[in-house]
Amino acid sequence: MNISGNTVFIPGATSGIGLALALRLQSAGNTVIIGGRRAEVLAQLAAEHGFDTVRIDTADPESVRAAAAEVVSTHPELDVLIAMAGIMRVEDWRGDGFLADAEEIVTTNLLGPIRLIAALIEHLQSRPAATIVTVSSGLAHTPLRVTPTYNATKAAIHMLSESIRLQLAGTSVSVLELVPPAVATELMPGQSESPFAMPLDDFVDETMALIAAQPDAHEILVENVKLLRFGEVRGDYAQTVATVNRLDPHGNA
Repeated sequence: MNISGNTVFIPGATSGIGLALALRLQSAGNTVIIGGRRAEVLAQLAAEHGFDTVRIDTADPESVRAAAAEVVSTHPELDVLIAMAGIMRVEDWRGDGFLADAEEIVTTNLLGPIRLIAALIEHLQSRPAATIVTVSSGLAHTPLRVTPTYNATKAAIHMLSESIRLQLAGTSVSVLELVPPAVATELMPGQSESPFAMPLDDFVDETMALIAAQPDAHEILVENVKLLRFGEVRGDYAQTVATVNRLDPHGNA
């Protein structure tokens, strides 16, 4: 992915990593369209930053189809999709109160990106060069005890990224997987204040630098995520799992 000169659609960019990336990509010389559920927030961000916006609920298949069609109609030069929208919740599988949350996490974190890619893949293949950016997590590789479904959906996103990259080989579309560590956002209650979370500006600074330096990369891995990403490769997976869950037992990841 080139760092500038793109037209980028980021569903889930009204806060957190998505908004921070939208601002940095815009500053780097990209046209950025942000998507979100709340019309008033979209209007505010459009007024403050000059973003084009589209209302989208990635948990609703019809909303995804309509938003994708709108973006392609108004921005036929669209060549980058960043499937950012996601949720993370603490679950306790020892009782019977986790199922609704688990189903919602799967719908948002896994079906959402699948639906977005399905809605835009034909258009992206029509562009001379295009990129699908998926967003997984270090927890795809080292599980946090209190967030089992989140971990599972991010592991699925990792393997989805690996698989569709193989299918799209030889086309104009590349697949780039962004693999965040714990970042200081409001993804989980208290996460923005967690001492274990990487400052948001630091994460986005390093991410942008890596994209600029490695335009053909398959994964964007900041240093803070490598402990989780490579536990099995190093041969210390069990120790890494124990360390992550001992250091941060309340889900701040």
